[in-house]
Amino acid sequence: MTIRKAEEKDIEGIKSLLLQVAAVHHRGRPDLFKSNSRKYTDEEIKGIIRDEGKPILVAVDENEYLMGYAFCVLQQHIDDNILTDIKTLYIDDLCVDEDVRGRHVGKRLYNAVIEFAREEGCYNVTLNVWSCNESAMRFYEKCGLKPQKIGMETIL
Repeated sequence: MTIRKAEEKDIEGIKSLLLQVAAVHHRGRPDLFKSNSRKYTDEEIKGIIRDEGKPILVAVDENEYLMGYAFCVLQQHIDDNILTDIKTLYIDDLCVDEDVRGRHVGKRLYNAVIEFAREEGCYNVTLNVWSCNESAMRFYEKCGLKPQKIGMETIL
């Protein structure tokens, strides 16, 4: 397995995994997430791949089959009124193809994200996870992540 930055040739694999993520979210919260949808259009994916501030790391096998990805965003709040100017790498989305789960692809991707963040001089790595996605929450806890903040709601 190789982990590298995404290229345009990876778009079809990325689209397939985006559908898997959307399905998980739809099953967990059909009141919020549409079925058979994905977070980004083809053009948006191309734009993100070209954006140095939004790196996508991909895990591919020896045949370049895309086994997983991590969409990331570099964030920094310079001269903010209340926030310090630390540099953060935010994991916007991390997905491993359901056909290869259990082969430590997610852990390798996460470790690559951590290494990338260190190389970029980041103070921390953050992400959000939906509470209905219990397997993702367990995975992130095993990786050593701890809650930073909690989002709450009341449905009217």
